[in-house]
Amino acid sequence: MLLNKSYSLVLVAALSCVTFSHVVSAQANDSAQANNSVQANDSAQAINNAQALTHKMNNTAANSQHKIDKSADRTLSMQAEIERLQEEVDNLAVYRDHLAKLVNNQNQELDSLDEQLQGIQTTRQGIVPLMYKMLAGLDDIINTGKPIKKEQRLARLAKLNTMMGQANVSDAEKYRRILEAYQIEIDYGTKLGVYQSEIVLASSNNTIIVDLLHLGRIAFVARSLDSQNYWQWHDQRQEWVSISEQTNDIDKAFKMANKQIAPSLISLPVTTAQRVGNAQ
Repeated sequence: MLLNKSYSLVLVAALSCVTFSHVVSAQANDSAQANNSVQANDSAQAINNAQALTHKMNNTAANSQHKIDKSADRTLSMQAEIERLQEEVDNLAVYRDHLAKLVNNQNQELDSLDEQLQGIQTTRQGIVPLMYKMLAGLDDIINTGKPIKKEQRLARLAKLNTMMGQANVSDAEKYRRILEAYQIEIDYGTKLGVYQSEIVLASSNNTIIVDLLHLGRIAFVARSLDSQNYWQWHDQRQEWVSISEQTNDIDKAFKMANKQIAPSLISLPVTTAQRVGNAQ
């Protein structure tokens, strides 16, 4: 009887232990589930916070990169502007040096002009007497040499003498015209020319129209319009002298002067202040 009671107590205790064990196990499971749920919520919150922080950091990084890019672009633009300004400064320096050279050269020219202006009065004082001497030389050449187109040459000389007293003609222009007259006189001494004019015959003192031909200042002959009579200027006697020799050569010279035949060797009578002879 006592043994049965003992078994009953043991069984009851065992059942009690099993029941308590199940209760404790259930509570432990509930507590673990609760802890797991809390941990899961905390993890999710941490992940969300991390993602938000990452997004914020990305936005901040993007803004920073944009600022860096704008700053880099501004720096490049400023660098390009600095280089442009430096090139402009260099160009201005070169232009400044160029202007300095021009100014220096102009100053030298001004100094030279000042010296020339100071010498103008002296030059004019020397050139005016020279021009009058040149006119006197022209007069001597015209009146003592062969009377080749003498009327034209005397008229030219008269104009030059009149010009010397005109205040509206510069000294340079006067000098140029005198030199031009001398050039014309030089041409008379180097060319074969022919023209028609009047001459006064010494033998009869008659004035007749003839064809005149000159070979430089060496030979000066006349031929009647009908080609029957010939004359030669005599330098010593200063008159026209009739000639009968070399008439064929004279006719040939007239043809050459009038371009009727080709140039060739000709022989003409020559008279100078010292002698009478032939020119070939």
